[in-house]
Amino acid sequence: MNAASTIVPEAAREHGLSEAEWHRVVGILGREPRPVELGIFSVMWSEHCSYKSSKRHLATFPTKAPWVVQGPGENAGVVDIGDGQVAVFKMESHNHPSFIEPYQGAATGVGGILRDVFTMGARPVALLNALRFGAPEHPRTRHLVRGVVAGIGGYGNCVGVPTVGGEATFHRSYNGNILVNAMAVGVAEKDRVFYAKASGIGNPVVYVGAKTGRDGIHGATMASAEFSEAKEAARPTVQVGDPFTEKLLIEACMELMATDCLVAIQDMGAAGLTSSSFEMAARGGCGVEMDLDQVPVRERNMTAYEIMLSESQERMLCVLKEGQEAEAAAVFEKWDLSFATVGRITDTGRMVIRMAGETVADVPIDPVAGASPVYDRPHEPAPPRLPFYAERLMSEEAPGDALLRLLGCPDLCAKRWIWEQYDHMVMADTVGRPGGDAAVVRVHGTEKGLALTTDCTPRYVEADPRLGGMQAVVEAWRNLITVGARPLAITNCLNFGNPERPRVMGQLVGAIEGMAEACRALDFPVVSGNVSLYNETDGRAVQPTPNVGGVGLIRDLGRMTGIAFDAPGLALLLVGECVGWMGASLYLREVLGREEGAPPPVDLAAERRAGDMVLGLIEAGIVRAAHDLSDGGLAVALAEMCMASGFGACLDVPDDNLSSTGWLFGEEQGRYLLALREADAQGALDLARNVGVLARRVGTTGGDTLILGAEPPISLDELRARHEGFLPRLMNGGA
Repeated sequence: MNAASTIVPEAAREHGLSEAEWHRVVGILGREPRPVELGIFSVMWSEHCSYKSSKRHLATFPTKAPWVVQGPGENAGVVDIGDGQVAVFKMESHNHPSFIEPYQGAATGVGGILRDVFTMGARPVALLNALRFGAPEHPRTRHLVRGVVAGIGGYGNCVGVPTVGGEATFHRSYNGNILVNAMAVGVAEKDRVFYAKASGIGNPVVYVGAKTGRDGIHGATMASAEFSEAKEAARPTVQVGDPFTEKLLIEACMELMATDCLVAIQDMGAAGLTSSSFEMAARGGCGVEMDLDQVPVRERNMTAYEIMLSESQERMLCVLKEGQEAEAAAVFEKWDLSFATVGRITDTGRMVIRMAGETVADVPIDPVAGASPVYDRPHEPAPPRLPFYAERLMSEEAPGDALLRLLGCPDLCAKRWIWEQYDHMVMADTVGRPGGDAAVVRVHGTEKGLALTTDCTPRYVEADPRLGGMQAVVEAWRNLITVGARPLAITNCLNFGNPERPRVMGQLVGAIEGMAEACRALDFPVVSGNVSLYNETDGRAVQPTPNVGGVGLIRDLGRMTGIAFDAPGLALLLVGECVGWMGASLYLREVLGREEGAPPPVDLAAERRAGDMVLGLIEAGIVRAAHDLSDGGLAVALAEMCMASGFGACLDVPDDNLSSTGWLFGEEQGRYLLALREADAQGALDLARNVGVLARRVGTTGGDTLILGAEPPISLDELRARHEGFLPRLMNGGA
């Protein structure tokens, strides 16, 4: 190493490279990098692209099962859904761009996740999102909600893919760094799945889609650093999306995939042309020679650096079979999209990039794409919290008043204002609309359905990362089961603060450990995902938020269930134990203004027994409605069922040592509320006893009020008014 290389240039620091990383780059090249090479290393070794802080921990996830066709490592995960078909799905973040420019940040998050799915050969059939906003009273919250929702709706509606589910919650920890996680699901033929693995010496490397501009440069680097107030001026790092071009690109790629031209295909996502070319070449163990003069651009005088690092949207990189360029070009010409041969596959293992007759980059591919730094960062466990049962409550609000307060709080209020802006019925295969435990879309032309959900309880993860990570997985599991689906696999988006802080790194490690343990116990593997770190502003981190996207299969949509019971006089059965667990509960936070206590424990063996039993009852056709118990406990779950069905219910609150508050609002895990015909209720209770599942009858459906034991009845109209009022009032300028 020469003397000059011992000093880290300011340009390297500006590119986010540490001193050790700079020396590593110089060692790999045997010289200091050219400007384009420095840009390439900076994005490929960024946290966003390389997972250098999380990679060793992600390796603990279970990723295999007989129904898993493709696990992590490709653009999206793939699972077998029978009849020669597969489901393809993934979740990713677009957090920082959405805070800077909410409409385009959220819109391009949708566009990017769609490309991850259709690049595998799957036609997208559904979108979901998991949104976390700051406190409702924060001056920017309303602006951010309005922009993000408009961006998601504007892109998804125009591209013609239904947005069928998700969640939106509020907490002050997101005031300076909102979270926008998007999930896409597609369906493909099992023997027509495409991968991003370049091969074939001499095969052409082809650029297709929209032209390249200067938008989004350094987007991946920005997503790999903390926020500050100054970064709000970083709008040039936010991409600009065009859903109409995306729709054309989907159709063109589907048509290309029906030919015999394609060897490999990769979305130009984070880091654009750089990541797509390096990742395809690395997977295939080959090299690439690229001529940037051939790249279609929409702005004058673009430099090689700008072309390689641009994150302009609606672009793909393909490897074609040699000699079949003309056939492929005709497809993209038909759809009025750019098509250009920009390179060739070589056997050198190097990326050689030329422009205007000069070599602007010549680097080995493997050290850039596959051998980025991997850190074992120091991590410390979260301080333990004590269990918190109902008897520790110093004051208790009347149950009816507490229920109304919970139903109207920002986290539990109706999200109709949001999802009615999404076209959730386009394509005509949406069977379960937003508002239930899981969305359901028909597998087109069949009687099968895909059940889809996104789940996480950040306050649990903050209180105990391992238990919180575990709970995110089991709640997704329960939500799929309650609609009658067999859970297949999960994707995830792990949103945390700065991993260089041991406390934050401890949250990440703990959450991954809990998620992995739950996935193993439930045969619920991880097949894809994303890690989003540095979600903090001026040193204030978001609540740790490992969002889980779950996918399940309903083999017969005729046996699908929902949360709405369809008749009066049904028996209500509670599956699972009630002990009055109030730690980290929504009741504690929203009614008493306290955030304390350990989250509820998770018994994975009990979860498995209860879930298998409930699914068996649903598949047998005797369950008329089902709902899992989560935020707000039993009282909130029953109120949601009543509002969805139009029927009231009477809940028999037991007179025992457990307070009514603990019984109604405790958040013990592994619980379901089922509605069955009277003739079927005793058989279900007998089955539960035989398989070791706690279950009891707790009430009956009927009337037009909700009755909680000896409390005064609450009309359905009053429930709906409180439930529906908050979000429209907030968005209209109220509180």
